[in-house]
Amino acid sequence: MSELARADGLTLRQDYFDDPSAWKGLVDLLQDTFSIDIGIQDQFGGPDRSSMPFGYFDQEGRCVANFSAFSMPMMVNGRAVKAAGYQSGAVRPEWRERGLYRDLMQRAFDRTAAEGYELDLLLTDKPALYERYGFRTVPQHVFVAQIPKLQKSESSVRQLSLETPDDIGLIKSILQSRKPVSSCFAVVRQMEMFLLNACFNPAIRLTALGDDAVIAWTFDGATFWLLDVAGITIPSLATILSALDIEPDRIEICFPPDRLDCQASPEPYEGYTVLMARGKAAGEITGPLILSPMAEF
Repeated sequence: MSELARADGLTLRQDYFDDPSAWKGLVDLLQDTFSIDIGIQDQFGGPDRSSMPFGYFDQEGRCVANFSAFSMPMMVNGRAVKAAGYQSGAVRPEWRERGLYRDLMQRAFDRTAAEGYELDLLLTDKPALYERYGFRTVPQHVFVAQIPKLQKSESSVRQLSLETPDDIGLIKSILQSRKPVSSCFAVVRQMEMFLLNACFNPAIRLTALGDDAVIAWTFDGATFWLLDVAGITIPSLATILSALDIEPDRIEICFPPDRLDCQASPEPYEGYTVLMARGKAAGEITGPLILSPMAEF
């Protein structure tokens, strides 16, 4: 494929995020293809430095095809697993049906295999495309919790804004030293996607409980969705609701709630994309589970 690409005047580039013009090329590709602006990451310090992008660029410097891997350490059934996520897969319409995407995927898969990753994860609306590479769908569930008895909160509570440098600094500091929100299935570390997902969805609220935890949540006046808890320690569900001073009719927890000291029942989750996994650690994934929306990629 690299020979064909050269015949078409394309240049293969990898690990190119240190080149601002090439990074902008990927930003433009994803904006044009999916109408998402990953350039927002520039205001938080730039893209994930663990990223392993593979892209084809034309003679004008446009990124015409890309597929990226990145480091996504996971907690799976109590064990820290070296996992890779795959994202930013796109090909401009005029360059499709030429094998570019398949070529870039294989390069990324070969790279992570050579570096000893135990688990590969991706989110997609086209699962059949990846089944031929050994990926299998992982069913996801939300957890509907019983309403806990609220108590007088002793935690200082502050709403955070991603437009405030000090708030961004606090969030990044906590994310870098967080405890995984679940011992069953959760990211160990992943800062960039947390911040990007918070930007993409204006309904998400970020609330600091003291200086040790950030709660990501939404509330429509009836249902409370707990999206993630980034914290040095994980407060109980009762502590979270008491601090937020809300009394919902329904609570949906969007990650395994084993560290929340609450009673919850799983219900099947039907989302736009499905979670897929492969690798020697994939067999260790047992449900019910869900990947936090703040870790979606």
